[in-house]
Amino acid sequence: MNIYEKLKELNLEIPAAPPKGGVYAPCQEFGNNLVYISGCGPVIGGEGIRGKLGNEFTTEEGKTFSRNAMLNVLAVLQDKIGDLNRIKRAVKILTFVASADTFYEQPAVANGGSELLLQLLGQENVPARSAIGVNVLPGNIPVETEAIFEIE
Repeated sequence: MNIYEKLKELNLEIPAAPPKGGVYAPCQEFGNNLVYISGCGPVIGGEGIRGKLGNEFTTEEGKTFSRNAMLNVLAVLQDKIGDLNRIKRAVKILTFVASADTFYEQPAVANGGSELLLQLLGQENVPARSAIGVNVLPGNIPVETEAIFEIE
């Protein structure tokens, strides 16, 4: 089954790639078929989401933000490679979570993006991952994710 069929089964779709927020490349190819996607936030076609996990948002809301950030990562990748079915595997993701000082569930928040990749790519292609709590993210967004994929 292909990624687009799996997205349809999940009642999800790839959004338009988010606009750049500065002077950087949203995506860079390197090495042997590796593609790095710059950090993407959770906003999909609407107004901004602002605040921190543990203050304005719960862990469950954070998981949804992480999933949406991964959808934006996939949108940037799709713009670069044309077809997400070219993904051989997800290599590494890094999820930043804007957190209150007493919030310790960054890995659970990052699971939102990891679980999406699991559903789309299968257990054998779940990436290595880091989840990091930070004081603040650009625009006061609660979650940002970057990724590296191997493509065919």
